[in-house]
Amino acid sequence: MTEHLDVAKLQRRLAEFAAARNWQPYHTPKNLASALSVEASELVEIFQWLTPEESARVMDDPDSAHRVRDEVADVLAYLLQLCEVLGVDPLAALEAKIDRNEDRFPRP
Repeated sequence: MTEHLDVAKLQRRLAEFAAARNWQPYHTPKNLASALSVEASELVEIFQWLTPEESARVMDDPDSAHRVRDEVADVLAYLLQLCEVLGVDPLAALEAKIDRNEDRFPRP
């Protein structure tokens, strides 16, 4: 299923979901950035007290894997909604950032 998904389609689904619930007034850049931060913190919380070795195996436990996937989805959902509201193409922004980082941090 995921091979047929693209960023624009996901953004449309998220916008339709919010519109059907009249949530658009709350989806301001400030609120979406705040929600993104909260969801990222919930992802961090899963790993907070794990050793590096335990964190590398977090997807081996079905309950932990489910939590990780849910929090990753929440982070991505809020990021895509923020990009939509601000008119940012997230893939173009990422590509431009990688280009800048390649210039800033050349291979040794």
